[in-house]
Amino acid sequence: MADFTEIRKGEIKLPFDPADRGEATVSFIGHIRSDWSRGHGPRNVGQARGMGGGNARIELRPGYAPGLTGLAVGQVIWVLYWMDKARRDLIVQAPRHADGLRGTFALRSPVRPNPVSMSAVRITALDMDSGVIGIDATDAFDGTPVVDIKPMLDTVDIPPPA
Repeated sequence: MADFTEIRKGEIKLPFDPADRGEATVSFIGHIRSDWSRGHGPRNVGQARGMGGGNARIELRPGYAPGLTGLAVGQVIWVLYWMDKARRDLIVQAPRHADGLRGTFALRSPVRPNPVSMSAVRITALDMDSGVIGIDATDAFDGTPVVDIKPMLDTVDIPPPA
């Protein structure tokens, strides 16, 4: 854990490290709907775009639609999703696209200890009443749980100069 010693006015520090108190919980906010299934889908979102996008959309669970306020058709968003059908037991992999072995953390593979994936996608439709977001593409299988959605911001989401 990082050593944060500065306490700003009004802040209260816990008398314990929350990391020592167990695992985090995640509440999925919805599911991705697509034409893809195991053995019948793209390897990544770029390939998905080349295959027509997969009829992709996000269906939010009840109660989450108001969180779409401020988003617009044409906007780029980050979608974080839980690749629930992926293996979780490989720490070194032999990817088909690479020459040699790679550690899991050097890959974008969904095979990882926590199968969290992310894609930058463009909103193609937005139904605030039903909580359905049309997106240009996905590499996720139909029914993949969504962890979070965040807007892409040019002032934040570009790397610093080399």
